[in-house]
Amino acid sequence: MRIGKGDNSYQWIDNWAKSPKSDGWAHHGVAITEAGHIIACHQEQATIQTFDGNGKLLSSWESGLVEAHGITIVKEDSTEYLWIADTGKKNLASLSYEKHEDTPQVAKFTLDGQRVMNIQQPDLPIYDSNNYSPTWIAVNEERTGGNGDIWVADGYGASCIHRYDKFGNYISTINGEEGDAGLFNCPHSIFIDTRKSNSELYIADRSNGRVQVYDLEGNFKRVFGSDFFTSPSGFAIHENLMIVAELKARLVILNIDDEPIEYLGSNIEVTEVEGWPNNVNEKGEPVPTAFLRPGKFNSPHGLAVDKDKNLYVAEWLIGGRFTKLKKI
Repeated sequence: MRIGKGDNSYQWIDNWAKSPKSDGWAHHGVAITEAGHIIACHQEQATIQTFDGNGKLLSSWESGLVEAHGITIVKEDSTEYLWIADTGKKNLASLSYEKHEDTPQVAKFTLDGQRVMNIQQPDLPIYDSNNYSPTWIAVNEERTGGNGDIWVADGYGASCIHRYDKFGNYISTINGEEGDAGLFNCPHSIFIDTRKSNSELYIADRSNGRVQVYDLEGNFKRVFGSDFFTSPSGFAIHENLMIVAELKARLVILNIDDEPIEYLGSNIEVTEVEGWPNNVNEKGEPVPTAFLRPGKFNSPHGLAVDKDKNLYVAEWLIGGRFTKLKKI
């Protein structure tokens, strides 16, 4: 099946990844190595899985986390690492959200699963009355001219973003009050955009239906998307284009001026179904959705793009769905 048009056309490859079946609730990100291997997470456990471009499972390892929510890949000298955001809680298919509570954290791993660094909740007054539940990480990589700073989005907790140096020492926090747009509301994903001469921090201000942009010193620059976004959830770039996953059932392609030029797999009407992103049975209990269709998204959560401009999209729902969009 073909979706999109013109230069933004893709072949939809449904259920692309050969991952062990599970009734668990998928809720994770995606990253791609320089070798072109795709890294994601099992639907139920925080088991990190590596696939080749055809969806074959190459390897897996146990992370020791509760949930591998946001996954970011970085390179230091000649070595690649994964930063993983662990919200500290995990959905159950029964909608009993707290499977178990552990220490919410972000952790750095080698590609074969050795943990090399942890960052815990900062000691700030905001956490006297808010939980900490980090959702994503962005790193101002030295290989792209950055200073190694680590930015952590507390998207499911205090709706703020913390900045650390490359050694994990706390520097500062932003919460949206720095600029004209106002407080973040679920800053779910963050991404350092290197397409321009000065890199920028993109913030998926999801529950506000917009993206806020900051410089890498934490200064507000602009806000956009309130007139076309519904629920920005994750970012990827290739060349001068940015692809944004929207939890409410589509991808949006933006040009370098932050303008939408294409929508992929749009299916916003499915978000109005009772129990979305799942269905409910006659007892009102959540059950896997019956509305998954090739060419139509349900709940895009994380995405990544490879060197051939193929897109890989992980969705948020019972049982999960991992789709490849092959660039045409």
